[in-house]
Amino acid sequence: MANRSAITGRYINNAAAARHPRTSVSTSPSGNRSTATAHRSAITGRYVAPATAARHPKTTVTENR
Repeated sequence: MANRSAITGRYINNAAAARHPRTSVSTSPSGNRSTATAHRSAITGRYVAPATAARHPKTTVTENR
C-alpha cells in the first residue's frame, strides 16, 4: 500500500505515515479507473463532500476514483 500526505499530496514512506497518522492516507491500487474526483478525509478515511474538503484542505486528499 502507498501512503500519501494530505498536506502536500506527495507519496510518503510507512515511517512518515506512522509519525503523522492524522494527515496521511493509505491508498491501495484499484481496478476501477473512473474519472470522477473524490475527496477523502485523512482523519476518518471516509469520502467527504467538496465543501468539506474546501474547509479542511490540510486533512483532506483529493483523488480520482
